[in-house]
Amino acid sequence: MSDESRPMSRQDLVDAAASATSLPKTQADAVLKAILSSLGDALGAGREVRLAGFGSFAISERAARQGRNPATGEVVQIAASKSVKFKPAKDLKERLG
Repeated sequence: MSDESRPMSRQDLVDAAASATSLPKTQADAVLKAILSSLGDALGAGREVRLAGFGSFAISERAARQGRNPATGEVVQIAASKSVKFKPAKDLKERLG
């Protein structure tokens, strides 16, 4: 599998950050951990996170609803849930083509 076709891993991000900043990989890893933790904490508190030139992360709430079990056709209740949605910034959209 070529590098372009495989997903970018956490370690790939650490390596790229270390290379771009001349930080040791252990420090780049600590910075990435702190950023991801802060992102998670803000989203967990219901705050939107905006990263200029990249995009914004926000919580999306889904109401409870009825669904069907595809195997039996039985009506089931689907509980309300929350998920994270991402909206890319204009700059990122343009880089994607």
